[in-house]
Amino acid sequence: MPGSGRILVVVAHPDDAEFGCAGSLARWVAEGQEVFYCVATSGNRGSEDPAMTPERLAAIREAEQRAAAGTLGVKDLVFLGYPDGELEDTREARRDVVRAIRRFRPDRIVTQNPFPSLNPYSGHRDHRHAGRLALDAVYPYARDRLHFPELLAEGWQPHKVREVYVMGHAEPDTFVDVSATMEQKLAALRCHASQLKDFGVVEGLVRQRAADVGKPHGYTYAEAFRLIEFPR
Repeated sequence: MPGSGRILVVVAHPDDAEFGCAGSLARWVAEGQEVFYCVATSGNRGSEDPAMTPERLAAIREAEQRAAAGTLGVKDLVFLGYPDGELEDTREARRDVVRAIRRFRPDRIVTQNPFPSLNPYSGHRDHRHAGRLALDAVYPYARDRLHFPELLAEGWQPHKVREVYVMGHAEPDTFVDVSATMEQKLAALRCHASQLKDFGVVEGLVRQRAADVGKPHGYTYAEAFRLIEFPR
């Protein structure tokens, strides 16, 4: 698999990247590639604690996401600040993802599955919208100069993304060996303590899923993606 140089991960919530692709990210960073995050919401509704407020939870989850990103070697990240559970396919949201693409100028984007799924986690509505926003931002909005003229005024020039890796796709065609980075993936996941009350159970499920993905390809652990390539 050729190196991409710069990679932008576009996800809906803190911890989405760690569950979906952290092993791959750690591998790519170790190979010398630069990784950046664009997180659409701060996950400010993900709590069963009756004393928790959205404002406090947002601060907690943003701090957890920064710690997890640091564990993986992510170079920089941005939170778009949309409400958890209310991410929509709007002009404003498309513009904000385009801004992130033009700012970080990635060769590859990793994002979530924009298609409905029977999996209750990969099928989360915010996940679908994050994937749709990312794909639409790649083509045509990030690359065409006359879209979002306000971004030109801010100094963000058009940019062409070479490829997109879609997480959680029902028919993946690209598999990354993460056997050497599984412990790093788990360390990053541990940073999301507010969401993972029994980490032993989570670790077992994550290891089993990665083992199931990797086994047909001769890997101890792997992560799966659907690759979409764009002409330069």
